[in-house]
Amino acid sequence: MSLFAVRDYRHLFGAQVIALFGTGLATVALGLLAYDLAGPRAGVVLGTALTVKMVMYVVIAPLAAAYVDRLPRRTFLFLLDVVRGAVVLALPLVTEVWHIYVLIGLLQASSAAFTPTFQAVIPDIVTDEADYTRALSASQVASTMESLLSPVLAAVALTFMSFDWLFLGTSAGFLVSALLVLSTRIPDARPSAHTKAWDKAAAGIRTFVRTPRLRGVMALNLVVAAAGSIVVVNTVNYVRDELGGSQSDVAWTLAASGTGTLLAALVLPRILDRVAARTVMTTGAGVLVGGTAAAVTLSAAGVANWTATAIVWTVIGIGMALVITPTGKVLRASVARNAIPEAFAAQFSLSHLAWLITYPVAGWLGTSAGFTVTWSVLAVLAGTGAVAALLLWPRHEGRDASTAPATAVPAPRATDRSTLSKAA
Repeated sequence: MSLFAVRDYRHLFGAQVIALFGTGLATVALGLLAYDLAGPRAGVVLGTALTVKMVMYVVIAPLAAAYVDRLPRRTFLFLLDVVRGAVVLALPLVTEVWHIYVLIGLLQASSAAFTPTFQAVIPDIVTDEADYTRALSASQVASTMESLLSPVLAAVALTFMSFDWLFLGTSAGFLVSALLVLSTRIPDARPSAHTKAWDKAAAGIRTFVRTPRLRGVMALNLVVAAAGSIVVVNTVNYVRDELGGSQSDVAWTLAASGTGTLLAALVLPRILDRVAARTVMTTGAGVLVGGTAAAVTLSAAGVANWTATAIVWTVIGIGMALVITPTGKVLRASVARNAIPEAFAAQFSLSHLAWLITYPVAGWLGTSAGFTVTWSVLAVLAGTGAVAALLLWPRHEGRDASTAPATAVPAPRATDRSTLSKAA
């Protein structure tokens, strides 16, 4: 409870939860909007929209990290929430598929700047190591509660109203989140170890390339994206066309994945106190490979069964939590404190680069070649990422990730040392 005794963290956590629930409602509504406009080609529309999202995340996040130390972070986060709320209000008004792409581009450009900035704020507010670990788990629990409850809320709401109204709930969530952010005392960013914008944007990427455990994290990003794309992109068409389900059934199926993620996230704090992050994350990768293989079997055997689908989706949810939850702890243990924003921005960008690969596969190939072929390709990508992670992340690095000092980064160049001294 000492974590939630920190007022500013409490308000930020509330802002995160509310915005996440709004985003969850929008995710369900976006899939249904794509189906309403494109029918059987909804996978292509949704895959393209999510590809636009990933492009924005990959490009914008490093740029945001490069300039965030020049901006008041509280005002910056507030304005980004307001922009997201306004854009979502326009989504129910679209009449053409290309409208979706434009609005998603604007929405996700704001999110790409918001998320790494928000993640980098937490270590400055929660300074105790044990509390920070629990803050990471609390953030994951919030995300998984959204994955579980947002589809359930959407399913209930869709019984009484059209999916257009879900976008209104999303917009309201962003605006409430903005007010909570405004009520906090967020410290401005520490001066970066790099003075040039390009150096700042590239610094986090260079750290990932040079650090063995972070190279392993990059490989694990591909595993998460390959398995997660099955759930995010293909659920709406699989439920509507293969299982013959309704709009509410789409939401309930997504909730099955959220249930798995929640169950894993609830037990992870205690596990991470005792088990190395590498062990937990590579185990999660194995679970995700198994989940994708099960999805392929489900489709190839023609077993259009609700129970089997729910089990596979739940397994994928569990695996995603096992990989994603410890990532923040690994990042914090791998970089100096004034490089945390750059590291989080790099992870945000690199993880979504993996999704940029898998979303088009799930959307475009899923429509043209069917689920069996598509999910087989995604299963191969997941397996490749899992093997690469084991090879790139040595076991001794896994032990170090839980205990490494905050300065566990390559020594700065001579030209950077004066900057580092001033920053200290």
